[in-house]
Amino acid sequence: MNTEIITLEEQEEYIRLCDLLKAAGAVDTGGQAKWVIQEGKVTVNGQVCTQRGKKIHRSDKVFYQDTVYEVH
Repeated sequence: MNTEIITLEEQEEYIRLCDLLKAAGAVDTGGQAKWVIQEGKVTVNGQVCTQRGKKIHRSDKVFYQDTVYEVH
């Protein structure tokens, strides 16, 4: 399992789940992000999440395709 760190800008409180997947390069498009999230292929803090607009805050962990994305 790989771990990638996603760093928010100082003024940012959160990043939306679909934007995190795109920014991390886990998916190529917003449409692809929407699909994998709605299909239940993404977990947030150990729970399946089907809300593409879910706010991901610092210390949250997103898991998709053998990679954990930690938000700092």
